[in-house]
Amino acid sequence: MRGGGAAAALVLTLVLFSPICARVSQAEAEAEAEAHPPSPASSPTPTPTPIPSVPSTSSTLDPKQVKALESLNIPTTKDPCAQPSFHNATLCDNSKPFRHLISLRLSNCSSYVSLSFTALKALSTLRSLALQDCPAAPSRLPPQLTASLTAFSCVNSLRRLSGVWLSQLQNLTLLTVSHVPVRASGPFVILSRMSKLTSLTISDANLTGSLPSHLHSNLTHLDLSLNRLKGSIPPSVTILQNLLTLNLSSNSLSGQIPPSIGDLISLRNLSLSSNSFSGPIPDPLSSLPDLLHLDLSSNQLNGSIPSFISHFKSLTHLNLANNNLRGVLPFNLSFINRLQVFKVAGNSNLCYNRSLLSSKVKLGISPCDKYGMPLSPPAKDSSADDSSDDDYDDTDDYATRHKKDHHHGPNKFVLGVAIALSSIVFLIVFMILCSKCCR
Repeated sequence: MRGGGAAAALVLTLVLFSPICARVSQAEAEAEAEAHPPSPASSPTPTPTPIPSVPSTSSTLDPKQVKALESLNIPTTKDPCAQPSFHNATLCDNSKPFRHLISLRLSNCSSYVSLSFTALKALSTLRSLALQDCPAAPSRLPPQLTASLTAFSCVNSLRRLSGVWLSQLQNLTLLTVSHVPVRASGPFVILSRMSKLTSLTISDANLTGSLPSHLHSNLTHLDLSLNRLKGSIPPSVTILQNLLTLNLSSNSLSGQIPPSIGDLISLRNLSLSSNSFSGPIPDPLSSLPDLLHLDLSSNQLNGSIPSFISHFKSLTHLNLANNNLRGVLPFNLSFINRLQVFKVAGNSNLCYNRSLLSSKVKLGISPCDKYGMPLSPPAKDSSADDSSDDDYDDTDDYATRHKKDHHHGPNKFVLGVAIALSSIVFLIVFMILCSKCCR
């Protein structure tokens, strides 16, 4: 194995807790903590010494797994199962005579760290495997590990990742793949045999194809953002009654937002931004009064903004910017002030009622005229209007005065020029007459 700075580059953090670890008694945890107290977070990381090939006698971990950790440049001079420590990369069960790893997280790996088949086979007791900033090439997965893993996270790690490789992990309940290009013709290739998923994130993975026609009903989190998915939202998505989060933003999805989206009765976060959705905002969204986050920005939505949105008591984030929405904004100041994020700019045919909202509120849209149409400041009607604000009246008066001043200025100038020219002509004629008389 390689020592030195490579071992120091591994940042070890706790990950998902397995129910198996709950059987570890508090007394044992305290004893382990006293035996191996964690170093303070503020202390500099000491330069590690070369790790011996023979595991430490104080380790209670299976010797095969100790060697596997050594191959990943994880120091094993202390018991990898020592608890508690925030910086541990490992979490172990309480089996006898040797404990076994059930959770492993690798962060900021050196470029030469290799997830070899031999190491992965020795770690086949893992239930959770998380990789962050580990640019290793994916290795062939041993059958024991694919069967045991229930949680897999890969963030900016594993070069040349394929959908077929991921599809082996059939028993996952949690899958996170982010900032990793995935070669697959669509999500279906990855998900077809994953019937136990409750949380799915495949984001910024250059994923193509369409949304799968079948998804497991246990899903509570679905994030397929920042990909190249096309097509419409299929019924397989809108029947997920346990879904809390749906993020399909930054794709090439099109068509109308289906009315059946109102069937997602548990939904709290909905983001469909930066697609090509058209049509109106569907009225069945009113069936989701517990929404916290609603982002429909940067689409081609048209029609008016439904007033039922103002009845969402829990809403904190509302973004409807950059669409083709029109009409009068149906919100008052108390609703807008309740939101942490509110954006409606980029809708040229949308305007706000000046009797409900002051012009001091920066909305990025024009106020309405008396017909409910956007009042564009450069094209305001100069005729008197009882419903207009004083601000706009003052502007019109100033423009009128400016026009009058501008009108008088050129007349005086023309008059002066005419007088000057007349004087010159008179002088020339006078000089001609004088020259004739002198002869």
